Amino acid sequence: MEIKIYYEDTDCGGVVYYANYLKYFERARTEYLAEQGMHPRDLQARGIFFMVATANLKYHAPSRYGEVLVIDTRISGVGQASFTFIYKVTEKKSRRLIVEGETKMVTVDTNQKLKRLEQSLKEQLQKK
Repeated sequence: MEIKIYYEDTDCGGVVYYANYLKYFERARTEYLAEQGMHPRDLQARGIFFMVATANLKYHAPSRYGEVLVIDTRISGVGQASFTFIYKVTEKKSRRLIVEGETKMVTVDTNQKLKRLEQSLKEQLQKK
């Protein structure tokens, strides 16, 4: 997935504000799930919600206004009620590494109680 950096994404130093990468990760997760046939709206209609339990980021280089970032998103560590997204963010032209990160997701029901992943969802998450 690609994200173009706009002025609104930057801080007073002209680089992407560090917390914005979490928003970019959210977009990448949503797109990833949709590409796998797991549209968040459809899952929610079935009473299945994914919540972030942990988030880790490692910053390698700044990105700036006008650049285009490429976010490679993968899944690892699928468990009974959780799974982990892994992200690698690079700048499109130079291919320099900007950020690496991961988010551990847990599955909950409409009452935000932990819920086991359905076997069919577990299999879809383990495909790639």
